[in-house]
Amino acid sequence: MKTLKILKRELLRDQRTARAHADLAEEFDVARALIDARVRAGLSQIEVAERTGATQSVVARLEGGRRPPSMRTVERFARAVGGRLIVRIEPARAAP
Repeated sequence: MKTLKILKRELLRDQRTARAHADLAEEFDVARALIDARVRAGLSQIEVAERTGATQSVVARLEGGRRPPSMRTVERFARAVGGRLIVRIEPARAAP
């Protein structure tokens, strides 16, 4: 059985797949940050939903990374998990 790490490496050998993956990297970074913050706070998606006035399915979609959330939404999420939103602009990565 292949591990996820091996499967990912194999899939990213294809240039189109690698480009699509890179194009979504920032959106998945946001999703990963939301999940990490919620887990660090020891909260379930339902608990975050209750604290933000949303539903669990909304929190799941935010953490799914398919669409970038608004800054306002991320700020509410941050407060719900006992954090604060910090926006930082970094230099772009050099193209491979």
